[in-house]
Amino acid sequence: MSVADVLVGTFPDPIGRDAVIQWPGGLNMQLHWHTTKPNYPPLATVPENRVYVSQDRADALVGGFTRFAGGQVVSDDPAAPGSEIGLSGTTHRRVRIESAFGKMTIFVTDGHLPYPYGREIAGYEVDNVDATLAKAKVAGVTVLLEPVNLDDRRSAMVQFPGGYVAEIHAAR
Repeated sequence: MSVADVLVGTFPDPIGRDAVIQWPGGLNMQLHWHTTKPNYPPLATVPENRVYVSQDRADALVGGFTRFAGGQVVSDDPAAPGSEIGLSGTTHRRVRIESAFGKMTIFVTDGHLPYPYGREIAGYEVDNVDATLAKAKVAGVTVLLEPVNLDDRRSAMVQFPGGYVAEIHAAR
């Protein structure tokens, strides 16, 4: 039984092969494998994929992805603070998964989110959010949401020139 649909079959890229699949809940993911050894240093921290899905598809995504990736759910909070997705005074379900494919945070929502939540697809762990924001501003990055302290992290939302929105965080 397949847990994901193949949207684009395998195709070559400059250093390997790729394919695009879709998980339950509409999450598209590009998979790639290297046929040429990459020539760059390892990442200091692993980026976090940030995914928003409906309550109806969350369990199918979590189960399908963890089985495929050999991952594990490291936390599943059914009452995470809504403030972390711009909805103060509410709660939502937040699932965090870690696997050889990296980290994923799944936010289970009804899709009614204030800007910029739901537009960021990645979170990046840094040593110091405030110092990173200072460097980012010099580089032309816009701070969309000033840093806030959440349960386990200090987090801010930024937009790069060209429109790419990302979350940055430091462990607390």
